[in-house]
Amino acid sequence: MKLQSYSLHNYKNLPQISRLSSLQLEAIEVVGNVLPFKTNNYVVNELIDWDNIHDDPMFKLTFPQKGMLSKEHYEMMRITLQHTNNKDEIKNIANIIRKALNPHPAGQLEHNVPELNGEKLMGMQHKYKETVLFFPSQGQTCHAYCTFCFRWPQFVGMDEMKFANKEANQLRDYIIENPQVTDILFTGGDPMIMKAKIFATYIEPLLDANIPNLQTIRIGTKALGYWPYKFISDDDADEMLDLFYKVVKKGINLSFMAHFSHPVELDTPAVINAIKKLRNVGVQIRTQSPILKHINDSPNVWAEMWRKQVNLNCIPYYMFIPRDTGAQDYFALSLENAWKIFRTAYQQVSGVCRTVRGPSMSCTPGKVQVLGVSEIKGEKIFVLRMLQGRNPDWVARPFFAKYDEKAIWMDDLKPAFGEEKFFFEEEFEWLFNQKLTEMETESFE
Repeated sequence: MKLQSYSLHNYKNLPQISRLSSLQLEAIEVVGNVLPFKTNNYVVNELIDWDNIHDDPMFKLTFPQKGMLSKEHYEMMRITLQHTNNKDEIKNIANIIRKALNPHPAGQLEHNVPELNGEKLMGMQHKYKETVLFFPSQGQTCHAYCTFCFRWPQFVGMDEMKFANKEANQLRDYIIENPQVTDILFTGGDPMIMKAKIFATYIEPLLDANIPNLQTIRIGTKALGYWPYKFISDDDADEMLDLFYKVVKKGINLSFMAHFSHPVELDTPAVINAIKKLRNVGVQIRTQSPILKHINDSPNVWAEMWRKQVNLNCIPYYMFIPRDTGAQDYFALSLENAWKIFRTAYQQVSGVCRTVRGPSMSCTPGKVQVLGVSEIKGEKIFVLRMLQGRNPDWVARPFFAKYDEKAIWMDDLKPAFGEEKFFFEEEFEWLFNQKLTEMETESFE
């Protein structure tokens, strides 16, 4: 099968579009001019149930929906589209809306960009001691876009908000200079949008350098869910698999951080075949997804998904809380409901599925897991812990927040038991202020 992409300019060519109402078509146009929209023939023909379009999770996962913008923002763009065809005017209104949607959450622009020899490496992030994120410039798109995507600014032409790096040598040198780094995560976009020859230009310098501290190369990808033919019948499928085998032969763990948001993505012959091919060359596949209202907010869906993943020799890894950006309000559940769904699903599966962690928030100080709701000395509380932190000493320390039935993100929580701050906040504020001072100093030099 050959990849055929569909976006605002050509999605009406799909025969299935005739099944949509005028309001659904309006929503695609309005929301699709603000948030990124791209799907493909595999998603449309093999994953979406067009006979159940109003409730189909894969349709909502890949096609813009009205509720993904606030009423105010929706009307702003709808009226703009009614009154003008001028692309610059439409883009200006879109950018006003986008900047109100927290385009770079978790301090990505302010705190996470590393330096090498005094130079900022803008296509990289180094938030946690052991792991560096690398955004290859040729990997800044995907086979299809998820409507929940927290990196949506990568895809809407806001250059000042884009991460990308084309310097493989910078990555190699940074890992050599930072022996505490054991893991590189290639992310995007989707690195698997690249041809094998291009991806090899990033991988081979790392292999040739024989870096003793480099233990794991991770690839964050949705390709198994949205285009498994990448590893089956694309013209570079065998070349890409050979490259993966080269990494494994070098003694480096190669891990796919594979995004699957619904069990239907695990059912097609194509994805089953692709997983087998990856496993045959030694690729480890770990699975993760946000918990999303309208998509997978059911314990039965999660339990089924984890079981299917394990049966395909994949390792359930994370359940995330939707990040505080983009269409969060459409997808978000309360933290309590997310935990209840996780717990109920967890209770339904055997120990081999219980490698999964969650629900987890990737917020500015670190990855915070909601362990549950409890009561201590008459006060109802959330029990939390950090799975990752900017300071490793913060990790695995339980802490407590006041119960709030409406809380959907870390910023909504306040410390329990009369405390003014969470245990990590003073140190984090010091780190934040130190970084600001460095940035201000640089601006005067």
